[in-house]
Amino acid sequence: MLQNNATLKSLIDKLWQNFWEGGIANPLTAIEQITYLIFMKRLDDLEAKRERDADFTGEKYTSRFKGKFTIPGSDQTIDKTELRWSVFKHKPADEMLMHVQLKVFPFLKTIQDGASGEGLFTKHMANAVFIMPKASLLVSAINIVEDIFKEIEKDATEGGHAFQDIQGDVYEMLLSEIATAGKNGQFRTPRHIIKLMAELVAPQLGQRIADPACGTGGFLLGSYQYILTDFVRKKDPAKLSKDEDGFERAAISAVLTQKVKNILDQSFVGYDIDTTMVRLGLMNLMMHGIDEPKIDYKDTLSKTYNEDSQFDIIMANPPFTGNIDKGDINEGLKLPTTKTELLFVERIFNMLKMGGTAAVIVPSGVIQNSGKAFEALRKLIIDKAELKAVIAVPSGAFKPYAGVSTAILIFTKGGETNHVWFYDMKADGYTLDDKRNKIAESDLQDIVQRYKTRDSKKDIDRKQKYFMVPKKEIVGNDYDLNLSTYKVEVYEKVVYENPEVIFGRLEAMEINILKGLSELKAQIS
Repeated sequence: MLQNNATLKSLIDKLWQNFWEGGIANPLTAIEQITYLIFMKRLDDLEAKRERDADFTGEKYTSRFKGKFTIPGSDQTIDKTELRWSVFKHKPADEMLMHVQLKVFPFLKTIQDGASGEGLFTKHMANAVFIMPKASLLVSAINIVEDIFKEIEKDATEGGHAFQDIQGDVYEMLLSEIATAGKNGQFRTPRHIIKLMAELVAPQLGQRIADPACGTGGFLLGSYQYILTDFVRKKDPAKLSKDEDGFERAAISAVLTQKVKNILDQSFVGYDIDTTMVRLGLMNLMMHGIDEPKIDYKDTLSKTYNEDSQFDIIMANPPFTGNIDKGDINEGLKLPTTKTELLFVERIFNMLKMGGTAAVIVPSGVIQNSGKAFEALRKLIIDKAELKAVIAVPSGAFKPYAGVSTAILIFTKGGETNHVWFYDMKADGYTLDDKRNKIAESDLQDIVQRYKTRDSKKDIDRKQKYFMVPKKEIVGNDYDLNLSTYKVEVYEKVVYENPEVIFGRLEAMEINILKGLSELKAQIS
């Protein structure tokens, strides 16, 4: 959707450029500040719509902007109407900056929503800070955000796209700049890899879906979009369209009835130990139509976490490097290690209900290292679960911010492993250098098709990209899950010409060259 709107792309680039030139060079800081502005705009628009709907239906509705607000640190009060985006955007620059910093932003942090009276976004806004170095940056940012929303409205009207879908795409594009900058060790899993994993685990409406290290919420969002697309596929497949990666996608508005929305609001749970990521993850889901997302600040490896056997689907790309203090590790985690890349996979296994399925990205060391803890983890997901697939991902898939070799593991807790399906992904639809430009070659759709029709009796040719390996053979190899351990490499025999033939050809060429030079000299003289 968004990829076809050059105006929106240009506005987003301009917004980032303004923040950079305005003195906010850290992309995480910039995206947070942009998020707050978008939230202010979105809040005003939503309240205005609710007020109009109430007027139309005759129902009573009390706006969040009704009444007085006490300015923090003083006894002064202000009419909440003054805190609306549509009102303060007309103020003079210097006055607007002080107004937003001292009144609007503090008000934003006190908003209560959700059935419990307090939403997680509000909770995690408590320590948020509004950073705007100068009034001119605020004015330009507000004007660009205004233009972005006008363009969204125009695209929704003329292009036939859902406002909610385009708004979500805009926020996703804003978030993608974090990956481009690669700051603070934070990076997002490429969206086409998330879409692939969602297709493979196929989450369904009503299932509980989680990510124990969710970052900006990409996997939760991928599950959400898959569920809605699958819903449309079953109800009205004519409304589906293919995206740039060949995956089917449906407009959110096509199926987002209140009943469906209520179910989805309870379906997704995410955790992260970075408060900025938590705020961005919450906003990401909110921008895509989940009004009360459940993303919270929590270390799922620590003793404070206690939600085992709760989830039907888990999709994750947990941190690859790092260690946790031995004394902080949750008692339910039994692996003899402090390495987070191992403990997170065990955590995911524990979080699943019996019969629940996980798709998790792991570094190559997890599938092949010979250490005691590495082998114990592989033994767990092969002996205590059905390990369905190991998909080798090319190392360039996570560039420009990481060149590590990875694999996708798919397993179902409580199932029985008889055979494991391997796939050697060579191309993911993008160049494997730092630029990651779109290319025609891609194994993604082939992976989906082959996985869904995998057969232990037919997928036996280990010279192919995909093949089955019996559990007995894997156990005999100390539970090694490295694809190259089992793949049969095919080397093309190169037949060289006889040296005498090659020398003869070179002599003939020399004769022709000398003849040509003689003719050229004759013409000159």
